[in-house]
Amino acid sequence: MSELLFVNACVRGARSRTLALARHFLTEYEKSHPGDRVTERNLMEERLEPQYPEVLAERDTLWNAGRLEEPMFAPARQFAGADRIVIAAPFWDLSYPAILKIYLERISVTNLTFGYDDAGNSVGLCRAKRLLLITTRGGNFSLPETAWMESGARHLQALCAMYGIPDFQLLCAEGLDDVRNDKAALLAGAMAQAEALAPNF
Repeated sequence: MSELLFVNACVRGARSRTLALARHFLTEYEKSHPGDRVTERNLMEERLEPQYPEVLAERDTLWNAGRLEEPMFAPARQFAGADRIVIAAPFWDLSYPAILKIYLERISVTNLTFGYDDAGNSVGLCRAKRLLLITTRGGNFSLPETAWMESGARHLQALCAMYGIPDFQLLCAEGLDDVRNDKAALLAGAMAQAEALAPNF
């Protein structure tokens, strides 16, 4: 049985367009992969602390003692052991909400999600072969003149390289706050993409 880890960073909850798109993808995924287990990590409920000095001090003490089985490292162990990963996060301020950054800092643990070889090169340690970011954007940031401003998907793609996850994918509905656009049609198009993507993810 494969495990899909769903990281929910949709701060608006039931009102979130991103979450609606993610739920649709997961429903289609479960239809195509009935034997797989989907585990959700809800960052709004969990509310991990940022890496304040005292949090880092505890982390460093535990890591230096080799105590990677401690609860502090549970998010990293879970992430590293997942077969597939889906992250749902809205596009905020050209990136994603702060709660996702806190989570990413928590899972970036040497000897759990990444490490180094004898030559000092970074080596990814995660089991997953693919990671999907699901997001919605008010504007259009895939155009040549605006793509440089997008830093959320690019950051996650770079982290995939560090974690050893070879296949980064993006499911995005954008232009949803542009009054010239048909928002319902844009979201419906993204839902159709989710249905096409799910069977082979």
